[in-house]
Amino acid sequence: MSAPHAHNPAELLAQWWSAYAGTNEDDDLLPPDERLAVTAPFGQAWPGPLVSNDLVTDADEMAVAYAEVFADQHPQARLGLVAAADGADALAAAGWGGPVNYDNDTAKFSAVVRDWERRFGVRVVAVGFDTLHLSVAAPPTNTQGALRVAAEHFAFCPDSIWQGSRPYTLAAYAERLVGMNSWDFWWD
Repeated sequence: MSAPHAHNPAELLAQWWSAYAGTNEDDDLLPPDERLAVTAPFGQAWPGPLVSNDLVTDADEMAVAYAEVFADQHPQARLGLVAAADGADALAAAGWGGPVNYDNDTAKFSAVVRDWERRFGVRVVAVGFDTLHLSVAAPPTNTQGALRVAAEHFAFCPDSIWQGSRPYTLAAYAERLVGMNSWDFWWD
């Protein structure tokens, strides 16, 4: 595994977007016409990351609030401590392998989460075998911003869209992100 600081999060998201939004005929994930419908209005063109909002809530306070909700909804969850500077680094330090079916270098995902910590006040609240649960202090506040964040989420974890609730499109996913103070990811 590499080190999280060795990666540029914007470049990673652009590379992943290209891989998942592309219309490679040899790819078995989705037929090209369906793939373009999923990533509309952007199609194959990476829109770039959303510039951050000002934090509306203290990021650590939001993490505590979401951790309480998460613990109530998942009473079987257990506390884990990792010697790391922040939650993003903890993913790599712990050797978390959630997205291994897409990329087995967790440091890349840690780099993106660190960027989200800076831009959206994200905090890692829980991880599972193939899941990641984040609190969000500064979620997108309008549909246009949410659509850009949805594109980031698709690049980071395409299963968020491909295997989420119907319809399987960025636009439908974005509607759920407006004002949402938690982001949950699951890799198949």
